[in-house]
This record gives sequence, C-alpha cells and structure tokens, in this order.
Amino acid sequence: MKIVIPGGSGQVGTLLGRAFRRDGHEVVEFSRNPSRSRPWRVVAWDGESLGPWAAELEGADAVINLAGRSVNCRYTPENRCAITQSRVASTRVIGKAIAQAARPPRVWLQAATATIYCHRFDAANDEARGILGGSEPGVPDTWNFSVGVATAWERAAAEAGPLPSTRLVLMRTSIVMNPDPGSAFDVLLTLVRFGLGGRASNGRQYVSWIHEIDFIRAVNWILAHPDLSGPVNLAAPNPLPNAAFMQGLRRAWGAPLGLPAAAWMLEIGAFFLRTETELILKSRRVIPTRLLESGFHFTFPEWPAAASELCERWRAGKESAPR
Repeated sequence: MKIVIPGGSGQVGTLLGRAFRRDGHEVVEFSRNPSRSRPWRVVAWDGESLGPWAAELEGADAVINLAGRSVNCRYTPENRCAITQSRVASTRVIGKAIAQAARPPRVWLQAATATIYCHRFDAANDEARGILGGSEPGVPDTWNFSVGVATAWERAAAEAGPLPSTRLVLMRTSIVMNPDPGSAFDVLLTLVRFGLGGRASNGRQYVSWIHEIDFIRAVNWILAHPDLSGPVNLAAPNPLPNAAFMQGLRRAWGAPLGLPAAAWMLEIGAFFLRTETELILKSRRVIPTRLLESGFHFTFPEWPAAASELCERWRAGKESAPR
C-alpha cells in the first residue's frame, strides 16, 4: 500500500512508519521540516493550506493524519492557541485535499484522543456509552481545555462533509507505550529507576494505555476492516488505577519501593518541567469495545505482561517492536 502520514515526525508516526516500511509498504510523511533525515520519503507542507503535497493523496491507499503540536507543555494562552490551531487547521486542509482528489484515499485515519472522555472512576468509557468530558464539576480549567481541543479536532474532520469514496475513522488513542528514548514509558521508567515511581496523588485515577505492538496491529486491523468507521478507541481493554499501574511497572523493573508524590508536589514539578499535571491526574478509564466486537485480539491486554516486555526491551536498547 501507499500510506501517507501527515505529521508523522513524532513518536507515534515513527512507530507506524517503521512498521509499514518493514511490511513493504510505501510511506510518505508530510512535515514542516522536509530536510530531516528519514528512512522514507518526506514531503513539505505547512499544515494549513493546500499545496503540491496534495498530489500525494491521489491514488493513496490510506492517509493517517497525526499532525498537531505536543500537549506536553504549559497551557499558556500562546500554547493553547498553537495546540488547537495545529490540530484543527491540519485536519481541515486534509479534508479539503481528500474532497478535491480525483482518486481519493480509501480510508482516512484521523488522530484523536481518549482525553475526550470525562474524568471518572465509577465506570469505563467506550464509544457507545462513554461520557464526553467538559462538564465535570470541580475539574481544573486545563482539563476542560484539553476536552475542548479533542472535540474541536474531531469536529474539524466531520466538517470535511460527505466523502463517498473515503472511510473516516477517528482514532481515540490512549498513551502508546514503547521503550524509545523520550517516550511516555521511558519517562515513567526513569522515575522508577530513581526510586520515585510511587503513586501520583491518591493513585485512584485510572490510566488507559496501549502497547505499541497492539497499537500498530490495531491500526492495520482498522485499515483492513471497512466496517469500522467513526470513533474507535485505541486502548488496552484493562485500564487500571495509577497506584496499581506504577506498582506493576516497579515489579517489572525489579524496584521494591517507589516514593509517592502528593498533588502539590506534582504541581511544583510540572511547573519546573514546563508541563501540566492533567497528564498524570486525570482519570482516563477507556475501553476498546468496537475493536473487541470486530474480532480484534490484544497481544498485551494486561499491564503486568506489557510492562515486563517493555522493560526487557528497554534494557536491551532495542528501538523497534518484534514481529
């Protein structure tokens, strides 16, 4: 297949690009920095306006739009604007390019986020019965901002209008766990290695995650199953509270203890690290009902086994997931 990945320069885009290329597919990445060395072809775009890059969509099998500024920053007014606009503008222009293509892609996988669901502990959120966030009483403004971004992101894809020849899938993705340097798993494991991997705040908040192997498999599954369209949760079927999640990671690494961090300590740390505590404190309890009902089986449905495999590869210094 020919697979086009706008915004494919980040962690997730690199995982997918490596996997697709390994399987013999043609990968084309859209980037604001086309001079960056990559093992596949990189085409320049600005993420906002139509240009010569749109020709790459002609006859492509799939476009997987991952474009959007990282949310790992302080939510200043300037950063809020950049986070929102980078997602909305890039999604809208991809929709326009598909709509005007003579031979449009068969499927458009649009990045979305599991953060769109509400902060809750009582039950899991799936695509049919999940409660969207934004109206929970007492949650910080930064949490409502993230839900607003997630909602605007999906709305921008819907505004592309009817695309008779292109199936649209909104990938509501949880944290993708892989051992690459700088990944979420790498950061969490660093805390464990230095004895700081205890629970965050009271540890009750749920962590939704997905192993990179299952993420790649799920994307391929969606590409191969034309009955899947609209929102699809990409998350392991067994989210767990932060305290249990960190305990599982400590056991996988062989660390007997991990110092807990109170909420006020996390706020101070987030300030100096130029990030937000929402990434740690919001309860994301998300399950992949549509994937499961379509027949998808997870290689790593439980966190302890996933954590052990990731720790083993981290120790070995491997970058790419095994086949």
